[in-house]
Amino acid sequence: MQPTGNLHIGNYLGALKNWVRIQHDYECIFCIVDLHAVTVFQEPAQLRAKIAEIAAIYLAAGIDPKACAIMVQSAVPAHTELAWMLTCVTPVGWLERMTQYKAKSAKQESIGDGLLQYPVLMAADIMLYQAGIVPVGEDQAQHLELTRDIAQRFNSLYGDTFVVPGANLPAVGARVMGLDDPTIKMSKSEIGANHAVALLDPPEKIRKTIMRATTDSNPAVDLESAGPGVLNLLSIYQAFAGVTDREIKNQFTGMRYGDLKKQVAEMAIAHLEPFQARYRSIVSEPGYLDGILREGAERVAPIANDTVRLVKQRMGLYA
Repeated sequence: MQPTGNLHIGNYLGALKNWVRIQHDYECIFCIVDLHAVTVFQEPAQLRAKIAEIAAIYLAAGIDPKACAIMVQSAVPAHTELAWMLTCVTPVGWLERMTQYKAKSAKQESIGDGLLQYPVLMAADIMLYQAGIVPVGEDQAQHLELTRDIAQRFNSLYGDTFVVPGANLPAVGARVMGLDDPTIKMSKSEIGANHAVALLDPPEKIRKTIMRATTDSNPAVDLESAGPGVLNLLSIYQAFAGVTDREIKNQFTGMRYGDLKKQVAEMAIAHLEPFQARYRSIVSEPGYLDGILREGAERVAPIANDTVRLVKQRMGLYA
């Protein structure tokens, strides 16, 4: 995850909760991608603070640093070294067709080259560790497919070097939409006051945001004709509660929207309050986060450095 904006319940239910579930089934590396963040200007002190915040959120969510590595991208220089070598084998046309690049560049008069090269760095993040599986959602599927293309192109040019990451992803979590606009995915970059529930929001703010969520013109919950806003609220409740579709139908059919929102808010608060207590405990311990991140980088650096040495050897570079 990028250390920008405020992580929200969409990040938790869509990714973090799933990461916690799979962490003991695979050899997992959880990276804070600060190099991706600086494709646009970041205030340095705020970026450093956000890196620590994301690390604490990973831990508070239940990621176990004894079972897997939690690390910061820029702490392992091999990320950028491999990215340059992959850039040299990646056609510009592949990058210009990326949906996120086209969408973001259309909004800006001038764009940095980092925005175009962003997917190559993401490919390097994956290929550096010879990763077989990348647990990302549908919005990153195109970037993962590009990673596969880059790996296959490098292997065809220089011989079998990289694992081609699997296209079949582990089951991902709920797809949470914006509370103010349920037709778009909940996003850290949206600035609307009622768009998202941040993981560190206090209970009263959580209630206020959810109570203002968009619904539809029906007087009460009807799953057959419910609009996207109502379905989004039900999905959030279900993802937190871990209940079945049948239980959702039995519990909420015919319920008025004010009562639905109250139940969703209380369910979110019940899960986020203990999470926030763990977060406060983690950040109150001097030196703890720095130690976790340092150990994580030290744990993965040998894998990364071995890959870079192999790539240099295959390309004929001095190593």
